[in-house]
Amino acid sequence: MGVLVQIKDVPEDVHGTLKARAALAGVSLSEYTRSVLMRSASRPTPAELAARVRVRGVPTLAEPSEVTVRRLRDRGE
Repeated sequence: MGVLVQIKDVPEDVHGTLKARAALAGVSLSEYTRSVLMRSASRPTPAELAARVRVRGVPTLAEPSEVTVRRLRDRGE
């Protein structure tokens, strides 16, 4: 079972937009808002993404990327 999240002081225009989008999607405002939050939480923030890149380090390529792109284009891929 999930936990309860209460959001206070949502501007009326934002509430109206979310409510209208939920209606167009054929779901309740709670269901729609839950899906928006889940989608947002599933994506890394720019800082999280940068940290992942730093951890992986600089890749070592067999050839410069522009050479690879030209080769693939020449082959029609």
